[in-house]
Formats: sequence, structure tokens, C-alpha cells
Amino acid sequence: MIERYTRPEMANIWSQENKLKIMMEVEVLACEGMAAIGQIPAEAAKNIRAKANFNVDRVNEIEKTTRHDVIAFLSCVAEYIGDDAKYMHAGMTSSDVLDTALAVQMKQAGEIILEQLKAFAQVLKEKAIQYKDTLCIGRTHAVHAEPITFGLKLAVWYEETLRNITRMERAIETISYGQISGAVGTFANIDPRIEEYVCEHLGLKPEPVSTQVISRDHYNEYMTTLAIVATSLEKFMTEIRNLQRTEIFEVMEEFKKGQKGSSAMPHKRNPMTCERVCGLARVIRGNVMPAFEDSVLWHERDLAHSSVERIIIPDSTSLLFYILQLATNVVKNMEVHEDQMMANVEKTLGLVFSQRLMLTVVGKGVPRDTVYPWVQSNALRAWDTKTSFKELVKQDENIMKYITEAELDEIFDYSYHTKNVDYIFKRCGLL
Repeated sequence: MIERYTRPEMANIWSQENKLKIMMEVEVLACEGMAAIGQIPAEAAKNIRAKANFNVDRVNEIEKTTRHDVIAFLSCVAEYIGDDAKYMHAGMTSSDVLDTALAVQMKQAGEIILEQLKAFAQVLKEKAIQYKDTLCIGRTHAVHAEPITFGLKLAVWYEETLRNITRMERAIETISYGQISGAVGTFANIDPRIEEYVCEHLGLKPEPVSTQVISRDHYNEYMTTLAIVATSLEKFMTEIRNLQRTEIFEVMEEFKKGQKGSSAMPHKRNPMTCERVCGLARVIRGNVMPAFEDSVLWHERDLAHSSVERIIIPDSTSLLFYILQLATNVVKNMEVHEDQMMANVEKTLGLVFSQRLMLTVVGKGVPRDTVYPWVQSNALRAWDTKTSFKELVKQDENIMKYITEAELDEIFDYSYHTKNVDYIFKRCGLL
């Protein structure tokens, strides 16, 4: 985790303090579960709950000797509890504590990502409605195609974000599993009721079958979801970057007072925030492959996954939460140049109506293969000579013998391309 790209909320979740706090809760709950079924004295469990504590520095100090993080942690906690600490960790393995605690942390991280996703969706909804009827050019292959509205662009992003909300909810559900099943997962030395007790109190479900670890396909789905959400954000921010290009100039990222663009060229307003989102999204996607490789452990477990997960899970959740906030602010505060959008629509001198012209003439009974060259030749002439496409069509006897000038005027009407915008907005719940 890099401080520059980590918000306090995520830093707290992935802090050693929070990790050890959750691990301590797992151990205390296990003792309470043992007491509930009569395996240890009830007073011992009460004493453990009352006295259990730790000191991060002390844990780290002990670990220098033990070279085992869980043993170091338990030794530290025992210093606070006293004799009753002998009941702690009975029949449990380190992975019981670590995997269960990690599930809680991943759930915590997922929940604040989910809330930010919902906030992002709300901003997209508001902006989509605001620009529902703002005409702009649609581009395919980066070339002018036909008119759309800027609101429709944002509606696409809104609908994709709703799917990402569903994905994130499912990922949180998928990761919310704990285990207290002992060495190699057989419950040989610990009663399964302990697992049920611990998981219930932590808001988790017991892993139905574990080895000595929870199967990492849970983690794969979670990490893949983070990558999908990040990729959506990169897609959205890439569009804004393109729309901010000098040659297009339709949308601008907010540029605050005192902000600087280029260190060399004072005139520059670079889409730096959008670019940062795009760059960090690539890091999140890159972390998916190590997550998949962590699924392949030797026999019932090894430790190859542990060091990897200590990096990729905190990093990926932290980065996603960070770029989600950035993207939300970009959309919320972006400058939309509606006049420039209209100017860009008109740059091709009416060529955006070529399809409707062709379809109108085809509708008169002329074969498509006959009409297409007529329309295309006029379109190419308009492009080459910078002449109004409509005026050239008026002079084309092949076309005009099938349509009237009134029909031609109707063909060259922008509202034709926006007539179903409200239908689309209603279909995705924006109206």
C-alpha cells in the first residue's frame, strides 16, 4: 500500500492494529464457543474476554524470536490474560485465525467500496439526466458516425456501474466465509460447533469443506470483481481523456485554482486525474494473475500464497477505493462544452444523415446496392470539397427523382436520432 494512493478508511482496515484486533476477536469467540459447549470453564472465557489485549510493538518484538506471526500474537495476548490463556487456540491452526480474520477484512474493504460504487452511480444518474438531450457526435473507429446525446454516453456508464454494484455485492458474499476446522480441516481436535459460533458472531458463513486453508477460488472471484470495476473506471476515464483532446474539446476535467498542468508549458490543462485512474486500474488487473496462482497450493496447504496476499489484497482494495473516489469527483465536476459538441456534430457538413438518406430511398423501392453508391459518391465529394452534403444531394438527379425537397429537409433533422432517448432512459431506470 502506497500512502499517496490510500485513503484513511482503507488504511485503517489493512492496518496491523485492525488485523490483530480481528484475530483476537476470533480467538476470544472460539473460547466463548468452547465454554458454551462445556469444553472450558465459563469463568475462563469471561476472563479471556475481559483481559484479552495486545500491543503491536510487543507482537513484532516477539516475532523476531518466534519467526511466526500467530505464535507471536498469541504470546503477547497471553501476557495480558494470564493463566487462562492456556485455553486459547486449542485445536486450532494458524490458518483458522488468519483466513477468518482476512475474510472479515476483505468484507470490510468490500463494503466501503460498495458504498462508493453506489455514490458513483448516483452521480452518473444525475449527470445522465442533466445531459439527456445534449446532442453530440457518436464515433466508431474514432470517426464521426451518427449523433447521440452526451446523456446516453453517461447512461451506458450508469448501467455498467449498476452491474458492478451487483458484482461487488456477490463478491462480498463470496468472500464472507470463515473456518475453525483445525489442522488439515478435519475437526479432529476441535468441535465443529466452535466454527459455527465464531462465524455467526463475525457475520460469516462456515466454509463447508476446508483443508488447512479456505479454498482460494473465493479470493479469485473477489479479486476479479475488483479488476472488472477498475476496468470500467478506466473505460469511462479514457473517454473523458479523449473528449478533452484539443481537437475535440467537448469535456474537460476540473482544473482548480492554482493548479498547474505542464511544468514546461503554462497553457496545458492535462487530464491528469483520469490518467491516474487508468494507470492504477492496470495495477489492479495485474494483481489478478497472482491471485489465481495462489489457488494452486501443495496438497492441503503451503505458504506460497501468504506473502502474495499480504500485498495484492490490501493494494487492490485500496487502489480501487481511491480511483472510485477520483472518478466520482471527475464526473461530478467535469466541464461539459455543449456548444463545442454541437460544432463537432456539424463538422462533417451533414454526412451524419447519410444512412437515413439511403434508407429513405431504399424505402421507395430502389435496391440498396443501387442507392449506396449514389449516397457514398455525394458523401465523398462533400468530404473532399468541404461542401454541404445536403446541397450536393439536391443536385443529384438519381436521388432526387425519388424524394422531394420537403422529404430531404425531414431527413436532415437531428431529432430523428434522439427520438428514442427517453425510451432508453426509462428502460434503464433513469426516467
